[in-house]
Amino acid sequence: MEKKRVLVVEDHFPLQQAIKTILRLEGYEVETAANGVEGLAKMEAKRPDLIVADIMMPEMDGYEFYETVRRRSEWVSIPFIFLTARAEREDVLRGKAMGAEDYITKPFDPQELVVTVRARLERVEAVQKATAAEFERLKQEIVTVLSHELRTPLTYVTGYTDLALEDAANLSPDGMIEFLQGIKRGADRLNRLVEDLLLLVRLDTGRAAEEFRQLVRTNSSLGLLVERVVRRYAEQAQKHGVTLDVALLPDLPPVRLCEPFLEDALGRLVENGIKFSHDGEGRVTVHAQVVGDCVEIAIVDKGVGIPPAELPRVFDRFYQVDRQRMEQQGMGLGLAIARELVRLHGGDITAQSEVGRGSAFVIRLPIARSE
Repeated sequence: MEKKRVLVVEDHFPLQQAIKTILRLEGYEVETAANGVEGLAKMEAKRPDLIVADIMMPEMDGYEFYETVRRRSEWVSIPFIFLTARAEREDVLRGKAMGAEDYITKPFDPQELVVTVRARLERVEAVQKATAAEFERLKQEIVTVLSHELRTPLTYVTGYTDLALEDAANLSPDGMIEFLQGIKRGADRLNRLVEDLLLLVRLDTGRAAEEFRQLVRTNSSLGLLVERVVRRYAEQAQKHGVTLDVALLPDLPPVRLCEPFLEDALGRLVENGIKFSHDGEGRVTVHAQVVGDCVEIAIVDKGVGIPPAELPRVFDRFYQVDRQRMEQQGMGLGLAIARELVRLHGGDITAQSEVGRGSAFVIRLPIARSE
């Protein structure tokens, strides 16, 4: 196993060499520097696994050295231990407030140094393993979902196109319309996939936040917006035999809104309620009320519900409840996108559910302060 590398930044040479000897006897590779400037140069040459640094040093003290290290994205995760003779409470608090992993005061017991270094390195290794496992799980989920979500609509497009081309001369107008409708269903599903992925990029890069700042306005007609969104899904609900109800309190207070973003988020929740309702006997109710200093918009369905163990993850990207049983549910991005759009408004979405009885998703938006 490759030795862990520790960088010791200490201007007092005898102490620097003593620390180096202690850690080398424990099996660590140790690099030394006399100040922060020299320490940065050593880090440029080879990245350490952990840093032990004094605070009071010439040219660049430990605090400045720490801040410089943390500004580099490739060094952010390196554990950092302050080593200093200054034991005042304010100094300890400052080091911890900056985010240093630990703080050892001189004079110190060599075993204390060894235990602290070992514990911090083991913690980093445990986090890295957990992160790698989670990344691998997410990667497999994305591959599975993308494979399904790309192939299914393409099957519609290519299948109906091939059938139409093979028998174009004999197709009746009704038959041609049926094939074209099949092609359109596949194209629409692909278009939704592309639009969702592009929206994720806008959210992750901050472009959506910038759009929000440009478009946000105080809106005193929240009820009209909710009714408008619900009406868009009336035909879809009818096809599934699902009843859509709207129950809004009159004169809802004003809220700060980017209308396109809130309509998108609300529409995803209404569509979700329809999708997971029982065909022929489902009901989705949208109602709004004032609770404290927020307006709450609740989307309640009487559908299949979500198992308690899976409820905490329903807002995770690419996560889908019981994918094998419910193939129609898409990429698992709808709820994640809806929550991020609502959070741009300073609000949030919460979920409650009971298997076999349905789910309730609640959007909370802060009431706009009077100017």
